[in-house]
Amino acid sequence: MLHGSLVALVTPMKPDFSIDWDALGKLVEWHIAEGTHGIVAVGTTGESATLSMSEHHEVIRRVVQQVKGRLPVIAGTGANSTSEAMELTEGAKAAGADACLLVTPYYNKPTQEGLYQHHWYIADRVAIPQLLYNVPGRTAVDMLPETVARLSEHPNIVGIKEATGDMQRLQDIQALVKDDFTLLSGDDETVVEFMALGGHGEISVTANVAPRQCATLCELVAAGKVEEARELQASLMPLHKSMFLESNPIPVKWALAEMGHINRAIRLPLTELDAQFHAEVRTAIKALI
Repeated sequence: MLHGSLVALVTPMKPDFSIDWDALGKLVEWHIAEGTHGIVAVGTTGESATLSMSEHHEVIRRVVQQVKGRLPVIAGTGANSTSEAMELTEGAKAAGADACLLVTPYYNKPTQEGLYQHHWYIADRVAIPQLLYNVPGRTAVDMLPETVARLSEHPNIVGIKEATGDMQRLQDIQALVKDDFTLLSGDDETVVEFMALGGHGEISVTANVAPRQCATLCELVAAGKVEEARELQASLMPLHKSMFLESNPIPVKWALAEMGHINRAIRLPLTELDAQFHAEVRTAIKALI
């Protein structure tokens, strides 16, 4: 079920920073039309850290309702509080999400045993497929392959989004988990090599801006056309890089506003993309046309 290009969907906002529900619905329809293979609602790219609990639940509910089963919806339900993550995961299940994505608890810097107990506790209490999400560059904690392997033994923990961009890390995890454990990249720049080594797809920031190209990229690798995928990846590389000129999701939301899909609104403490980067992002967007 979970494969190919899964977009880490932004949460569009109005100038007063309230959620723009109309824009959200239009983004969902655009992704379906462009061939995106799945939608991650309120992941970290969706500004989960600054949405209220009620907003978080409502975005997931509306995306599920909008999609109507046309492709998988993965709900971002991770938090640095185990009880909060469990409440979000319960809400996602009630809303009808197909799976949940739980980022490792950030700032707390739990031990490997703490990570294990956090994820196992939630998986034991909420019967919905769950993906681990390891992104040490943002969370300040690294879930090691041995911990992933322990957690993969739970029937509700079905895969991982591994965002280190380290191919050795992928291979270390592969050696410890069963073949049916879903392996998704969280790094747009290295997804071709990730999939060529046996990964199943990616949860992508760039797919917000270039959904058709990212879907095609994953389809090419899955079909064994790796060299064609590398050629497409080379053309996308300026866009990949431009999406991280400042902290995600600052550049991607600015790019989508530039393209006319959403308003220029992002919640504090994040701010609009600095003017010094505008030309580079515009150039990357124009290269897609």
